[in-house]
Amino acid sequence: MSTVTAGARSIGWRTPAIIVLCGSLIALLTFGPRSSFGFFLTPMSSAHGWGRDVFALAFAIQNLLWGLGQPVAGAIADRFGTLRVIAGGALLYAAGLVLMTVSTTPASLHLTAGVLIGFGLSGCSFNLVLAAFGKLVPESWRSLALGAGTAAGSFGQFLFAPFGVALIDAYGWQHALMVFAALMLLVIPLALAVATRPAAATAAAPGADAPQSLRHALAEAFGHRSYVLLVLGFFTCGFQLAFVTAHLPSYLIDRGLGAQVGGWTLALIGLFNIVGSLGAGWLGNNRVPKRYILSSIYLLRAVSIAIFITLPPSVPVTLAFGVITGLTWLSTVPPTSGLVAVMFGTRWLAMLYGFAFFSHQVGAFLGVWLGGIAFEGTGSYDVIWWLSVLFGVLSALINLPIVERPVARVAAQPA
Repeated sequence: MSTVTAGARSIGWRTPAIIVLCGSLIALLTFGPRSSFGFFLTPMSSAHGWGRDVFALAFAIQNLLWGLGQPVAGAIADRFGTLRVIAGGALLYAAGLVLMTVSTTPASLHLTAGVLIGFGLSGCSFNLVLAAFGKLVPESWRSLALGAGTAAGSFGQFLFAPFGVALIDAYGWQHALMVFAALMLLVIPLALAVATRPAAATAAAPGADAPQSLRHALAEAFGHRSYVLLVLGFFTCGFQLAFVTAHLPSYLIDRGLGAQVGGWTLALIGLFNIVGSLGAGWLGNNRVPKRYILSSIYLLRAVSIAIFITLPPSVPVTLAFGVITGLTWLSTVPPTSGLVAVMFGTRWLAMLYGFAFFSHQVGAFLGVWLGGIAFEGTGSYDVIWWLSVLFGVLSALINLPIVERPVARVAAQPA
């Protein structure tokens, strides 16, 4: 009997469908507000007389600390269960949003938008939801559930991008942040559905993953060539996504297109990533090798960026870029998290995926921060766009040698 099957029989009212639904709502609510932060850059910078580098650094700190806190939050959730971690993260996230409204200095913005929201995201974002799916739903549901959780985050982007613009236009950026904070509190009751059992209880289940210490799990993973390649490739995903999220709205304004175009472009990215994420989850369910899915995504992104920045600016070109980018936006997540589960099992899934996500967020930090520095220094984002193209090609190559099979310890476990 597998661990997930044992867990599925012991969760009562929490059927796989309920778990996936509530987890997807958490992903939607937590990913939505932070994906719309690019629309706060211009009004907040204008209100306080900041350059774009100030807001960019705060957003970069947020991404870095989200990644830095993810392995820690994952290890705590793996050891003690997800409920308290997700609830605590939601409270930090809401506090950061509220306090952003009174952040009048760069230091206070870095503390609220950067530190509080960054660590809040590490505790309540879709990464922990995906790890909970891996533990709670039957294996036959896993790949599709991972795709659904990722797609829900994208749907949050689709909803919150135009919603954020509308709130800012109608009521001002301060009130928009307060509305986002109130919505974040809904995560706490939803977390009841994705609560996992403490490690001691899980380990006692018949046929469960063999007992393994945290130290041994880390040594095994970082001594595994395929895991290291996966982690390195995920850097590019963060670099590209965070740069586009933070700077695309301003980039479009600089090129003579309105803020509404940026809002609808990010909304299209979120909408079409629902298709991309579900498609990647479906394809990764023993239909196409996950490493090929990842390589194809990174290469397609690189090509689409190169075409977008070389064509003259126009609304149709921008919206087409949004569609293609959406199809590849977070569709890297289901095959990446799925590969971690295939290679190492689910016992330390949240932590090991957390380290992969840390690489993603180091890329995100650099993409956002270097974007702000490049613009302030040159008045252009061109160098960062071309770096995104280069990294996309490199990651497409890095993922090809990944060996897609369990390590000896997992392969030797009884079916």
